[in-house]
Amino acid sequence: MSKAFGMELSKEKEVAYAYTGFRNDIPQYLLTVDKEKAKKMGVPISSIYSSLQSMFGSLYINDFNKYGKSYRVIIQADAQYRTNMEDISKVNVRSDAGEMVPIGTLVSIKPIEGPELVKRFNLYTSADYTISIAPGYSSGQAIEAVKRVAQKNLPFGFGYEYSGMTRQELISGGQAPFIFALCFIFVYFLLAAKYESWLLPIPVLLALPFGVFGAFGLQWARGLQNNIYAQIGLIMLIGLIAKNAILIVEFAKLKHKEGMPLFDAAREGAKLRFRPILMTSFAFILGVVPLVIASGAGAASRNALGTSVFGGMLVATICGVLVVPSLYVAFQKIENKFRKKPENATKDELKTH
Repeated sequence: MSKAFGMELSKEKEVAYAYTGFRNDIPQYLLTVDKEKAKKMGVPISSIYSSLQSMFGSLYINDFNKYGKSYRVIIQADAQYRTNMEDISKVNVRSDAGEMVPIGTLVSIKPIEGPELVKRFNLYTSADYTISIAPGYSSGQAIEAVKRVAQKNLPFGFGYEYSGMTRQELISGGQAPFIFALCFIFVYFLLAAKYESWLLPIPVLLALPFGVFGAFGLQWARGLQNNIYAQIGLIMLIGLIAKNAILIVEFAKLKHKEGMPLFDAAREGAKLRFRPILMTSFAFILGVVPLVIASGAGAASRNALGTSVFGGMLVATICGVLVVPSLYVAFQKIENKFRKKPENATKDELKTH
């Protein structure tokens, strides 16, 4: 069954090969003790098992020290006396009456086939599989392929579990949306406290999708996977892209407070921060080029991280300088309208009194 499952799994396009070292066709001998007969002859069952273990397996006795070293005492019959199946008949065991009884008269032996080593996973007997993912497919697609094959081929009572990196991927895979949501919320509240406004952080946050599209676009163009390294790059982009947008909004807001018209303030803020933004952004973009073109051992993780940051930062820098000032103008107008209403209402109340 295990071999058939591996063959069916290897047929899936997402799987390059599926290998298991489990074999259940190893030649073995099944030894059965006739307990009723042993009881009638007064031979303890424990004596039969201990004699078989000490003669044909091995039995630990004790330790002793000599010449400053500790040695273990293990007894076992010599190889020439435990080579053939018939050698069991030459071993005797003592009965309660003190008589020596040949073990061969109390046991029956027949050749069978079975596993050489029985492994357990979560207390269940199991067979380990090592699965290699086909080029062009992600680990998530391979996991879905295993699920399909298991549903079709595993009989009732059989199941499957993952271990190692795949198990960790399944446990932590659903946390990515939660982490990204926390990043956005944290940045939003931080900016809201900085600007003392609930609307001005929005232009900064709306610059982030440009970085996300740039990161995924370059990942797709290079045929890379959306793995954990690419997602780490996205989290890094949130801070980097927000930094550039904060510079533009900060200077535009400062000029607007000084009395400059809103449109002119946004244009002046973008103009003043244009060169510093390009210098810092392209210095960072060029700094991750070695990760983008990396090769050799571990290159896949470096390529994913570098490509995500390179593409996202490049698109966000180009689009952010053009779009963020316009977004600032739009949301600043909305905020000005909301702030004028309470002032007008206060003046009307004073006139009434």
